[in-house]
Amino acid sequence: MSAVPAPRTERPGRRCEPAEGLRAHAAALLRHAERLRAGAAALDWKGPQAEAFRWRIEALADRCTTAAAGLARSAERLDAPVRPR
Repeated sequence: MSAVPAPRTERPGRRCEPAEGLRAHAAALLRHAERLRAGAAALDWKGPQAEAFRWRIEALADRCTTAAAGLARSAERLDAPVRPR
């Protein structure tokens, strides 16, 4: 298993804004979910253990998708204009 690098910004040498970073992480999680689903679908393995394994992979992909949605919502909140009190 390999380590997953942090998403990179489009501007090397410059720190990204918090909302930008959250969106980059959300996009990375969505790509991971897609790869998990594709990998599980491509398995040439039959039987109850295979179905249990695929179910667990699908559950993990769902968790990635849910986390990505949460990060995207947080980025939107950071981008929202601050209302004066």
